[in-house]
Amino acid sequence: MKTQRILVSACLLGHAVRYDGRSKPVSHQLLDRWMAEGRIVMLCPEMAAGLPVPRPPAEIEPGGLAADVLEGRARVMDSTGADVTGDFVAGADIALDLARRTGCRFALLTDGSPSCGSGTVYTGRFDGTRQDGEGVVASRLRGAGIAVFPESRIEELAEMLAGYEVAPEH
Repeated sequence: MKTQRILVSACLLGHAVRYDGRSKPVSHQLLDRWMAEGRIVMLCPEMAAGLPVPRPPAEIEPGGLAADVLEGRARVMDSTGADVTGDFVAGADIALDLARRTGCRFALLTDGSPSCGSGTVYTGRFDGTRQDGEGVVASRLRGAGIAVFPESRIEELAEMLAGYEVAPEH
């Protein structure tokens, strides 16, 4: 049975690629094991799309959903008022292309991010308030059948991965 690969947000692996020039490292034995097994495919979709570090924080505009952004009905705005929708959509497309090229059927993404959030995102008001929702990358990946998990659900990802890799009985 082929070893399954996992697309992982670069900031979760300790890379200082977040908007504020920091990382959001997750220290977990599963990540260490997956790295040693060569399962990890690392990406920061915002940097891959050409956004600098640091950069102003960005959020999906109030009332908008990631699916709306992908369909051109909502925007991603940064705190200066600049429209960065194109960069976020490009990052989502890059993430999906990379996942497909490397055989990733799973992703572990930074929750809360307008790109990678898989359970929550910020409200678009830049007031620090989160709401249920997903980021543009998470939406694009899920739409393509890739299972997306936030860092807080790494054990669930491990269970799904283990179940997927069980060899069929003869």
